[in-house]
Amino acid sequence: MDVDTTGSSAGRRWTPEAGYLLHAAFFLIVAGSVVRMWRVGGPLCPYLIAVTLLLAAAYAAGLAFWGRLHRWRAAWLGALLLLWLALMIVAPASIRPAFAWCALPLACLAVRALAPTAYLGVIAGITAVLAAAAAAQPGGFEPDSAIAPIAGLWAAAALFRGQVRDTEIRQRLIDQLHGTRRELARHQRAAGILTERARLAREIHDTLAQELGASRTLLQAAERDWPTRPDRARTRVRTVTEALGDNLVEVRRMIADLSPPELDDHDLAGALVALCAREQRCGTAAEVCFRSLGEPRPLPHELTATLLRVAQGALANIRDHARAGQVTVTLCQDTDEVTLQVRDDGAGFTPGSAGTAPMRGFGLPAMRQRLQAYGGALSVASTPGRGTLLTGRLPLRRAEAPLLTVAG
Repeated sequence: MDVDTTGSSAGRRWTPEAGYLLHAAFFLIVAGSVVRMWRVGGPLCPYLIAVTLLLAAAYAAGLAFWGRLHRWRAAWLGALLLLWLALMIVAPASIRPAFAWCALPLACLAVRALAPTAYLGVIAGITAVLAAAAAAQPGGFEPDSAIAPIAGLWAAAALFRGQVRDTEIRQRLIDQLHGTRRELARHQRAAGILTERARLAREIHDTLAQELGASRTLLQAAERDWPTRPDRARTRVRTVTEALGDNLVEVRRMIADLSPPELDDHDLAGALVALCAREQRCGTAAEVCFRSLGEPRPLPHELTATLLRVAQGALANIRDHARAGQVTVTLCQDTDEVTLQVRDDGAGFTPGSAGTAPMRGFGLPAMRQRLQAYGGALSVASTPGRGTLLTGRLPLRRAEAPLLTVAG
């Protein structure tokens, strides 16, 4: 059986490919039975072939839509068993043993689709049908002809159940490992934020706070000296002006330290190209491509950094949750707005429940806050199983924004 190692709850769901050998055996038995009935002929031959093909079609349809059946799996399995039972009753004695072996894949489907008490009852019923079919043979009941399929039936069901149990245990261990890794990442992130906050606090205290305190003292002294000693007061004001200029340089240096290093050597489009290439190498998706629409134009540094951080956050969400095959990052620059879109064809999710999803709940609000700080907006369109489209927009006008925006 295949194991999904993404750590998501979807990994616990069984997929039809997990028992591909049993499925292949089922279709081979059905094909052989159809060929044999065609050769044997008889008045019931066309009807038996039609029922056999219907059984095969229903089996294949259930495998194809396994993920969407959910509560209808028991009904689907019941329909398969009824078709199989009809063939066991009506089929000629010479062909009936072939259909008897179709019971093995059906029993394994029962193990997967039903609760233990239910699938044990189904297997017991199949056993009774096989025993009755053996008793109805022209030569009478022969234990040898009944023991083999019945023993194979129970052995296959037991082995399949053991395999399912092992897979579930392995998946739980994988989930625990991913949970531990996420917890470790959260602690590391929190430690990094605290360390950065402490560094910024020291920087602000040792530079801006002290300089602003000194400037305030000089301005208070200048206010006292202005009526009686205006020249001295003007000197103090000039001193404060020079100090504030130095403080402005220091503030800009701090902002530059907080800016993404990817923008040191690239503009936004170049940084996004490099980001997409790196995410593809990291396995975010089989293909991560970048498109640029509109006429490129220089953007304010704070808007460039904001859009790059949004793209990084969106791709991190895709890497951790989406299991996507293709991701497209699109940058569109108009005269009055710049738009960043990140589209994937992955698992998708329900946007209304994003706040409760692991990790997603932190990423989306952070992106939205970054964009709103400069008058922008974030929208998310997603459907479970059909991918996600994230769109961030920023107006190309000078917006009032916080002096320092610490990336969380």
